Amino acid sequence: MKQLVKFLNLPATDRGLLFRAGVLLALVRLGLWLLPFQTLRSWLSKSTPVATDVPVRENPAVSRVAWAVTLASRTIPRCNCLPQALVTRLLLNRGGYQNKLHIGVARGEDGRLQAHAWVESGGQIVIGDSGDLSRYTLLLPLEAGRQ
Repeated sequence: MKQLVKFLNLPATDRGLLFRAGVLLALVRLGLWLLPFQTLRSWLSKSTPVATDVPVRENPAVSRVAWAVTLASRTIPRCNCLPQALVTRLLLNRGGYQNKLHIGVARGEDGRLQAHAWVESGGQIVIGDSGDLSRYTLLLPLEAGRQ
């Protein structure tokens, strides 16, 4: 109940962004479970072309997109870095922001393969900053949007 009150006390723009982030995270998480990654990635790219005519005053700030995705991800089971990065990229594309999705792999201290996904926009990491990202070998850089 306390979280519902907090949600209702948010400004309408934040409530809308948080709601969209939650729905998209659930759909992307389900898509990752049911579909091959390339199919999901292709569908996401086609379904959300980069907006180039969105007035700046109507765009959520990049930091608010990260806030909404991070907060909403706490309510979705197994919502790790990949669904968060995909949804962040989707929302940034809709807002017309230039962005780059990175997916990389590295060997852990135990020798096991580890993967991580993060999104950059304007030269800054928007979501997925987990410390030393330089240790990851990039598999898939994807760019979209405008500055």
